[in-house]
Amino acid sequence: MLSCCKPRKSIAYLCSVNKKLIVGIVIVMSVALIGMMAIQIYLIGDAVKVKEATFVRDVNQALNHVVMVLEKEEMQRQFEHHMNVMNRRASLISVYDSINLTFQKELQQPMNEEEYSAFLRRSTLAQEMLQEMIFGYNDEKSTAKEMEPVRIDSMVKAEFKRYGIDTHYELGIFSPTRNAMLFQKSGKYPQQLLNQSFAFDMYPTIAPARFADKLLVYFPFEKRFLVRQLSELLLISGILILIIILSFVATIYTIIRQKKLSEMKSDFVNNMTHEFKTPISTIGLACEALKDNDIQKSEVLYSTYINMIDEENKRLGVMAEQILQSAVLEKGEIVLKKDKIILHDIVREAVASKLLQAKSKNGHIFTELKADDNMVLGDKVHLTNMVLNLIDNALKYTEDVPQVVVKSRNIPNAIELVVQDNGIGINKSNQKRIFEKLYRVPTGNVHNVKGFGLGLSYVKAVVEKHGGMIGVNSELKKGSTFYIRLPLIEA
Repeated sequence: MLSCCKPRKSIAYLCSVNKKLIVGIVIVMSVALIGMMAIQIYLIGDAVKVKEATFVRDVNQALNHVVMVLEKEEMQRQFEHHMNVMNRRASLISVYDSINLTFQKELQQPMNEEEYSAFLRRSTLAQEMLQEMIFGYNDEKSTAKEMEPVRIDSMVKAEFKRYGIDTHYELGIFSPTRNAMLFQKSGKYPQQLLNQSFAFDMYPTIAPARFADKLLVYFPFEKRFLVRQLSELLLISGILILIIILSFVATIYTIIRQKKLSEMKSDFVNNMTHEFKTPISTIGLACEALKDNDIQKSEVLYSTYINMIDEENKRLGVMAEQILQSAVLEKGEIVLKKDKIILHDIVREAVASKLLQAKSKNGHIFTELKADDNMVLGDKVHLTNMVLNLIDNALKYTEDVPQVVVKSRNIPNAIELVVQDNGIGINKSNQKRIFEKLYRVPTGNVHNVKGFGLGLSYVKAVVEKHGGMIGVNSELKKGSTFYIRLPLIEA
């Protein structure tokens, strides 16, 4: 008993160690993944800050250049205006002196009432001409001022284009002395323009700062523009993070799958040892009985023991064949010798060979072969094994009296073969895995049903090699229905 228990404890200990190791690997990889993602996010944040700083710098340089050009032009305009004023003043003084001299000369001459009235009219006309010259110049200056905001907008747009700033902006000119917006490009975002805009003093060296008009520029889509600038970086970072996450998930999935496969293989080895031990022990006991001189030999005794040895030997051969078939399937080396096969003949042979096994449990195997066309192109040996495996499973996994039904029917371009039982059934979670190699549905005791978990994986491989498909419908305590669909030979 001690020798039997030690291997189980060792396996349990190894499973526990493997589980702890896998949990440790998952934790370490999770921490590493989170750390890498945090670093990536941090670097992206730094890149955003750099872009923001670059954007602010470019906007400041562009608007500073606009303000500088405007100031130079204003200084030039003021200088020209001053020279014009001086020239006009000189002209006006000359005209005034000439008119004054003329008027003085006329006043020295004796004038009657009519001549004096004419003199006053000439004087009034001269004053009107001087006023027209003065006010006409002021109108010119007013027209230039009205055109200034449009020109400023054009200059700002050109500078932004030079610095690669191609996002929408709102422009305004605000007067602190009047506490009013003198100009706004579109009339939108008035509050943002006052509170969140880039602000520059216009003509800073000409007018005092507190009296200077303010050039305001607001970018309503600044964040969107910055994100667009970083779109390639964000896309590459997103792809890398996604690849890392998918790689992490794939690695964890592979580790867990390998762990499950390792456990299944361990169960397989244990189960195989148990399965082989019984016939070997039986053969050994029969041989010892035949060699024992104390036992009286007879023809009946010899026949009984020889039949026992033969049956157990065949059982060993079947189990060895299953393992060999599994190895061939795993390597993908299964070779089909296809020929025209009448599927109903194979089904009848398989049912006949398993009928005795069913009757030993007081059960029966029924056939309802209703397919009119049942000729397929396939390998007779593998198709026979396929049907035998399904019927064998139906009998093995039935706790009560087995009632197995094998049915067939035609569907478009195919034949559907159904094996239905009244067994223990399979729950939904296990139905997805029953066709996996070495997988056996848990039933509370590893050895309560004989087998290696190779039958259904072999059946699935054979069906797919014949270009067909296999499926199952089942409920716990209500039995299972396996259905196979194989293509028919074209007429």
